[in-house]
Amino acid sequence: MRIPAWTEDELVLAGALVVSNGWRELRTGEPEVQELSDLLRSLPLHAPEARSVPSFRSPDSVSRKTTDFMTNHPSYTGKATRCGRPTLLMIQAFTERETEMCLAAETLRDAIGSGELYRIPPQPEEADETGASAVEGRLLVRRALARERDPKLRARKIGQVRGQGLPLRCEVCTFDFAQAYGDLGDGYIEVHHTTPLHVSGVRETKLDDLACLCANCHRMCHRIRPGESWRTPDALRELMRKPAGEALH
Repeated sequence: MRIPAWTEDELVLAGALVVSNGWRELRTGEPEVQELSDLLRSLPLHAPEARSVPSFRSPDSVSRKTTDFMTNHPSYTGKATRCGRPTLLMIQAFTERETEMCLAAETLRDAIGSGELYRIPPQPEEADETGASAVEGRLLVRRALARERDPKLRARKIGQVRGQGLPLRCEVCTFDFAQAYGDLGDGYIEVHHTTPLHVSGVRETKLDDLACLCANCHRMCHRIRPGESWRTPDALRELMRKPAGEALH
């Protein structure tokens, strides 16, 4: 069976290991490599039959991936190994936002260690049509989406907004379902998890972590492009202010 390509989650964990080693590769026999191999083989990302293949995320393959990170780093002066675009995008993310990406790896490890991520079923929109996810990984997206879809949490957020005497409308574009659709739209809004995936930790979601959005703005906050994070409502609002030509870049 063909071994699946590395996902963003797996690359986040491998990248953080390389960073902790001073951007140097780790050899197959090193205990950190064996530990990461065991962890990757346990993640609920690939079919059981793929994970059962002996060479799947073996210590050898993990070591080779750390070599990809080292030799494709901008400061490396030797010959770079060949690797795919997802790995190159992850190297760029760690190079430009090392602290944030290491926090993403720590958050991912915490959520794996708690067992939470093994209990959450796959969620619609956790990946795009190509299988790519946010740069912090599919599993953190999965957890955030599952929390957004908790009907009790949504009801509490709507209650908070109304209790403050605020209109129930999109926080990005100000669309108001009740104004547009009358009684049919009264009380309807979607909620979005605004806390960055890399700092949300395993704590319980607070109401202030959620924003009220219309369906269009919600989808645009979630829309995934390789090497990027989810957009916050503030970032999306700023994007909408730009001229059409600038917004494409």
